[in-house]
Amino acid sequence: MERNKHYFYVLKCRDGSYYAGYTNDLHRRIDVHNQGRGAKYTRGRTPVELIYHEIFETRTLAMQAEYKFKQLTRKQKEKWMAKEDT
Repeated sequence: MERNKHYFYVLKCRDGSYYAGYTNDLHRRIDVHNQGRGAKYTRGRTPVELIYHEIFETRTLAMQAEYKFKQLTRKQKEKWMAKEDT
């Protein structure tokens, strides 16, 4: 079942900005963002598009990846998503 997976994901917002998050139900979470009921950040920036995700065995690992990603510059984020060294 999908809920046993832990996702770190990145959305591209309508304004071109990125939003990173964590969920255990990726498709539902993207729908919630696009309905304007997701994070405050994405509410005025819909529609959003999933551009990257990773699956982890634990919530902790997924949230650590989210935290690390959020510390990066945009250029470093793009390298991360391209699977290059950051």
